[in-house]
Amino acid sequence: MKRTRTALVVGLAATALVLAGCGGGDDDASGTTETTVETTTASGTTLTARVGPGFDISLTGSDGAAVTTLAAGAYTIEVDDQSDIHNFHLTGAGVDEDSGVSETGVSTWTVTFESGSYHFQCDPHAGSMNGDFEVST
Repeated sequence: MKRTRTALVVGLAATALVLAGCGGGDDDASGTTETTVETTTASGTTLTARVGPGFDISLTGSDGAAVTTLAAGAYTIEVDDQSDIHNFHLTGAGVDEDSGVSETGVSTWTVTFESGSYHFQCDPHAGSMNGDFEVST
């Protein structure tokens, strides 16, 4: 099991390096969230989810770039919910995590992404506070 996990981490690290070299893009000032490439560390892959205090929501890698694509596998997501009028709700194949609308603070989720499309949003403001990303093998 440890060998499999090590192989997975090494594979994700190689994928992250390849994807990081393919970057580019520009920020959209429309108020919708754009998404980044994950950043892999020796101990695993950590993403950061933020919502609030204003009407901002994001999912970023440790490099601060918005997540648009990820390799399938296990991830740690540090959720920073800064407002009791918002939530960070992540859905997709096998994933349905929610920080709660009246809740605030930092929490940590461990999720396993499978190939497919994923969506995050603030449920009360889903029309303007949302984002999407793709996961592939």
